[in-house]
Amino acid sequence: MILKAIRNWREQRAVERHTIPDALWRLTLLRYPFLAQRSEDDLAELRRLSSLFLSTKEFHGVGGFEVSDEVAVAVAAQACLPVLRLGLSWYDGFVGIVMHEGEVVAQRRFEDEDGVVHEYDEELAGEAMEGGPLMLTWNAIAVSDDPAEFGADAVYNVVIHEFAHVIDMRDGVADGVPPLDAEARERWIAVIDAEWEKFCTRIDAGEETLIDPYGGEAVEEFFAVAAEAFFVAPAALRAEEPAMYELLAGFFRQDPAG
Repeated sequence: MILKAIRNWREQRAVERHTIPDALWRLTLLRYPFLAQRSEDDLAELRRLSSLFLSTKEFHGVGGFEVSDEVAVAVAAQACLPVLRLGLSWYDGFVGIVMHEGEVVAQRRFEDEDGVVHEYDEELAGEAMEGGPLMLTWNAIAVSDDPAEFGADAVYNVVIHEFAHVIDMRDGVADGVPPLDAEARERWIAVIDAEWEKFCTRIDAGEETLIDPYGGEAVEEFFAVAAEAFFVAPAALRAEEPAMYELLAGFFRQDPAG
């Protein structure tokens, strides 16, 4: 009881020290309409969690990029949405968030089944690594995430995508399966594997999908892009991918489509 009281007191102090100004919070909700569509209770908790997030994470700008309050709050609000019911402890494994202004070119190297080594460059808008730090690019975040602007194209949100990977890797493995007890894990795998196979079939057939086609790369990417759609365009995801919607709603303990 005493430890809980001390923890609550520390959290309240952190929220007070990192209070998000009203004007900046309103600006953030205007910029990301999927946040503003939440209930007043959800928004109050999201704002509180965002303040706690800002008190525990360290932002680092690279190449002269300045991490302003606007940038930090935009990241915090979107990052905290997936853990609105789960709590910030899901992000305890890392501290640093590295911010670039534009896309980053990373050199990749892999060995195929025949032992041939392949090297290539990959442009990244974000990247999550076990234990951190987490990398994001502001140019990929600053655009409006209003799904109406995408028409029939896929939903895109790099912050939610990378933090979904953080959640996935909490058990030490990026496999599209967040930490769950044995029974829940079996149910999860049965659903996500079947849905991923159906999704890959749709992509191969050239169908347009709400979920980013990048999800066809691997099941862990499918989890991350499905999470993007779940939070940015929940009603559309429920209509197009009801099984994935129910899976994510159960895990995140949220029903954003109402």
